[in-house]
Amino acid sequence: MNHPLQIAVISTDYPPLRTSAAVMLRDLVQQFAALGHRPVVIVPSLTSNQPWTVERLEGIEVLRVAAPPTRASTHIRRAIAEMWLPFAMLRNVRKSPLRSVKWDLLVWYSPPIFFGPLIWALRRSSGARTYLILRDIFPEWALDLGLLKKGPSYLLLKAFAAFQYAIADTIGVQTESNLSYLPDWTKSARRQIEVLRNWVAPTPNVGCSIEIARTALAGRKIFAYIGNMGVAQGMDIFIELIESLRHRQDIGFVFVGRGTEFSGLVAERTSRALDNVLFFGEIDPSEIPGLLAQCRVGLVALHPDHKTHNIPGKFVSYVQYGLPVLARVNAGNDLVGLIESEEVGRVYVGHSVDGLKRLAEEMIDDDALRNAMSERGRQLGLRMFSPEMAARQVAATPDRG
Repeated sequence: MNHPLQIAVISTDYPPLRTSAAVMLRDLVQQFAALGHRPVVIVPSLTSNQPWTVERLEGIEVLRVAAPPTRASTHIRRAIAEMWLPFAMLRNVRKSPLRSVKWDLLVWYSPPIFFGPLIWALRRSSGARTYLILRDIFPEWALDLGLLKKGPSYLLLKAFAAFQYAIADTIGVQTESNLSYLPDWTKSARRQIEVLRNWVAPTPNVGCSIEIARTALAGRKIFAYIGNMGVAQGMDIFIELIESLRHRQDIGFVFVGRGTEFSGLVAERTSRALDNVLFFGEIDPSEIPGLLAQCRVGLVALHPDHKTHNIPGKFVSYVQYGLPVLARVNAGNDLVGLIESEEVGRVYVGHSVDGLKRLAEEMIDDDALRNAMSERGRQLGLRMFSPEMAARQVAATPDRG
């Protein structure tokens, strides 16, 4: 590093939120600081009583600016709030003590796809380099899953996405196959697209508020699912799996997180009288190691109709903490090759619960197999999903030509 960089990191998610994006960005900015840079996080405020507030959180300066809440009850309200988000944030950034900072590097996390106007304005005032951490190819995946049709709404969302791509000097995607989704973007010599893998900083086991030994699943071998439970995950097959294994008194399932499908999954548990599964709301990220230490296998779910590629943050957490992975994903996803080549779990592609059940029983019944997968997973986590590697890669984005 030639000199410390003044870095702005912009996102909708940061602690105290408990999302995987919030945890990843916390780990990233802490690594920026450890490398000698000067990161500042800019996020929408959880409350809008003041235009802006500045705080220090775990040694990192965080600017919280008033903005409309984006976790609205309907898709339409959420879209309107997210479209207005960058303008509201920009207005209040300009009122804050950081309004005159000359940034060297602007880093933003997508989703959402609407930060383009804010980044454009900050870049214009400071001449900063720009790096887009692109985790979802949206609205393409929504089109694949039938949530959108090719019409005015889709074209509007495409325009927002195209604008944020246009102002990025470098885009970091999750997997090699996602490089092909932006072929026109790289025609300019000053732009580059690269693989920036997800990352997680391992933390010590400090216990967990969920104590499986004190529940109805005490003594069972547990499959764990952590994180979002939405349409994009295609969770229905896991309810079928749970029902197919209800006769196994030695097997249990624990789902922890949030999402649009959460209440529906809980309702399915009740309607089917499933006594081998428990659902819990989000827990603090510091409790994740303590939760996973009580479990035998980590579950990953991606809707089979996806055509884009995704390495979910939960997969990274599982391997970091030595939990073998059972994944149900879309055909051709890079995650298939990664799990199989690294031998850290089993992957199912398809719609048959019998095929998924066979893999689940193979994993849960073979202790030696799981132990070997566990050790390979820990090594994979250190080698491929390090926050320090991610921070060095983002900070090295070249100057614009």
